[in-house]
Amino acid sequence: MAGVRVTSTAQVEKTVILVTVRENEPFEKALRRFRRKVEREGIRKDIKKNSFYLKPGEKRRLKQRLAEKRRRKALRRAARRAAKQSSRPYRSSSK
Repeated sequence: MAGVRVTSTAQVEKTVILVTVRENEPFEKALRRFRRKVEREGIRKDIKKNSFYLKPGEKRRLKQRLAEKRRRKALRRAARRAAKQSSRPYRSSSK
């Protein structure tokens, strides 16, 4: 199996993922290892991203929406962390 990765300099490099099926190893286990490698390399994400054309304006708006989503998620995490901190009982340092 080969994936294609486009770098910032518009060079195309082929990524080959090899999974050797060991002796007495179930096929399902080898398939799981293959899927993990594909996921780690980001091949599925790259294929999905390049599966259709986005106009530059649409790409910019999508990028802004994703940034806003990440910002809101970080705020939620910070609020949850602050609430957790305030609910903890205070420990006194003197015994």
